[in-house]
Amino acid sequence: MQKTMQKLKINSLFIVSLVLVFAFSFFIASVSAYAAGKDDNIEKGNQAQSRDVEEHRSAVSNFVQSLLSVADREGGIGEQVRVIAREQNQSASTTVHAMGKIQSRSKIKTFFFGSDYKNLGALRSEIVQTKNRLNQLDKLVENAQTAVDKAELQNQVQTLKQEQQKIDTFLKANENKFSLFGWFTKLFSK
Repeated sequence: MQKTMQKLKINSLFIVSLVLVFAFSFFIASVSAYAAGKDDNIEKGNQAQSRDVEEHRSAVSNFVQSLLSVADREGGIGEQVRVIAREQNQSASTTVHAMGKIQSRSKIKTFFFGSDYKNLGALRSEIVQTKNRLNQLDKLVENAQTAVDKAELQNQVQTLKQEQQKIDTFLKANENKFSLFGWFTKLFSK
């Protein structure tokens, strides 16, 4: 009787194990099919985001060049404008690097563990620093010596604000991606 009970337990464990393996295999196959089905949309989205990264790099480069030309013409605020231009140029490379890392993250990794929270945090930090630089530039616009330089500085401030909005949109889109264990990953990334 006891041997029969042991055999029954072993058989039950074997059947439960088979069911669990089958369920897990089905889950993995479903996730793979889901990821494969979304590849076309993902590719289009990645191409658009890559284009956005390059556009950002180009816009910031133009912004920096314009600020440097204003700095060369301006006497009193020229050095401050030059410093802001250099800082923004460095910030742009950090921003582009973080955006590239976020975009190149594996879709499966994102599905299971969530977005790249480290680089999203770096991007948030760069946004804050750029907002501070924009505030400094707004104050410097008032001290510009010529109307042409004032207009140029105001134009460049507007351009950079538009770029910031694009980055903010990128950030929000990547923060809100669905993941199975993202909530768990967030607990340890803070």
